[in-house]
Amino acid sequence: MTGLADETRWMDATDQAALVAKGEVTPSELLEAAIERIEQSNPVLNAVVIEWFDHARSLAADPNLPNGPFRGVPFLLKDLYTSFAGQTLSNGSVALKAAGRIDTADTTLVARFKAAGLVIAGRTNTPEMGSLPTTQPLAWGATRNPWALDRTPGGSSGGAAAAVAAGMVPFANASDGGGSIRIPASCCGLVGLKPSQGRITVGPLRAEVGLGVELCVSRTVRDTARLLDAVRGPGVGDTVIAPAPQRPYADELGADPGRLRIGLLDVHPRGDFLHEDCVSAVRAAASMLEGMGHTVEPAWPGCLADTTLVDKFMALWATQMAMATRGFGEMLGREMTKDDIEPVNWVLVEQAQRLTAVDYAAAQAAGWAFRRDLQQWWADGWDLLLTPTLAEPPLPLTEFEDDPEQPTAPMRRAGRFAAFTPPFNMSGQPAISLPLHRNAEGLPIGVQLAAAYGREDVLIRVASQLESAHPWLSQHPAAHWRSDGLR
Repeated sequence: MTGLADETRWMDATDQAALVAKGEVTPSELLEAAIERIEQSNPVLNAVVIEWFDHARSLAADPNLPNGPFRGVPFLLKDLYTSFAGQTLSNGSVALKAAGRIDTADTTLVARFKAAGLVIAGRTNTPEMGSLPTTQPLAWGATRNPWALDRTPGGSSGGAAAAVAAGMVPFANASDGGGSIRIPASCCGLVGLKPSQGRITVGPLRAEVGLGVELCVSRTVRDTARLLDAVRGPGVGDTVIAPAPQRPYADELGADPGRLRIGLLDVHPRGDFLHEDCVSAVRAAASMLEGMGHTVEPAWPGCLADTTLVDKFMALWATQMAMATRGFGEMLGREMTKDDIEPVNWVLVEQAQRLTAVDYAAAQAAGWAFRRDLQQWWADGWDLLLTPTLAEPPLPLTEFEDDPEQPTAPMRRAGRFAAFTPPFNMSGQPAISLPLHRNAEGLPIGVQLAAAYGREDVLIRVASQLESAHPWLSQHPAAHWRSDGLR
């Protein structure tokens, strides 16, 4: 491996951009270092599923590469809803992969990534339609966790998280409709911020009233904050627009958050299983926060105990899957059938078909009521809620394998695994997973902090404070996934 590829493997995007700005390396040199790492690690991990290295080389060599805050930094897009003009997008679908359809325009977010100076070199793996908290689609096969090859990297941004955790790129695009930024961040030992609904446009092909939001997984809080500054803001026709920050999010790095009132949720709110490793992680984080002068006490919004919450979420989720399937059909110019969609997702499509307009309206109304109930807890004087990110450590990939006799089995397993993330998609609030713990096996265990709607600034201040006091940047997975060190 070349010197630069090794030297920059664990360097964050901010430092890589600084090398380019100082003239110490060129964008082309940074890209070649990233390509070398991808070609070395990806055969084992299967994180990057669509490569456009030659196109990226032309971008990196272009003297008109935008002079944004991340000029020359290599980057990867998630293979889900992020159209890039002139390139393919499969959304984890066997049918779309086979069709090889070329997008004719960028989504607004992709255009902003380009304007930030990022050199986009390909796409990362995702489950079909981003529907599961693991990444093992039939279209591309399973992505493996760099920390333990038999474990899931999480999902649906599992390919992105595996790529960043393995040092292929310093950060990568990720999206979150039920935890899909925070879950893989937890599984892979990364920072994962789910922004407020309406903070970053998802237009022009999706609507802000849905559950999904976009940003990244990264190794440092500063990279997340600076990328958020680069891409935040509404797009044309957006219907949900988060209030603009009072100052750049980068200015929140190292800023004193004051003495915060933080609620601790260290039990499963609905009485289900919570692994002792996740309890240990969240209690250790509570001690860290108390040591920084914050007030932490057992308290959490009572509405999280609502046993009908899962059904409310799944009614909306199933409808989104049905709409995505319809959109796939429009791309292909034909109606999608059972043979085109993975069994776990086809069950949801069929479920949505049985819902009446009134059923869907009732699910939306229930979601809005839950949103108000959950946000009220912050309005009543709390600053943050501290929870586990997941109910269990990273699971074996075998836990999510298809069962022809029980096509809903992976989704049921997903519900137990990812119990703490979906509420904040329903409420629209920002939440962040931080890599503050590892269990006895050395597996990453993330903890989640959720703030009031629109208060990413508070999350970034506290995350930066925790990162300074308990740095995680030097913690890397062993090199058993490298082609020169496979064991």
